[in-house]
Amino acid sequence: MNTESGIKSQQDKEAQINRTELYQKIDAGVKFAIANAIERHRRLGESISILRDGKVVTLTADEIPPRDIHNII
Repeated sequence: MNTESGIKSQQDKEAQINRTELYQKIDAGVKFAIANAIERHRRLGESISILRDGKVVTLTADEIPPRDIHNII
């Protein structure tokens, strides 16, 4: 940022866009990994614990909904 004028340079703007794209890719990857882990628990008959309404709740494998591949990312 040019401290005299308070205007961001083109390079600063491009760096911000690249960081935003990276953050979006990281977020998508984390969501995908979590969905896979939950689905694996369901298929193996293992329970998971989640936070629901501010309380920790344990779901049995039968209570875990099947993964919807279209809503992961």
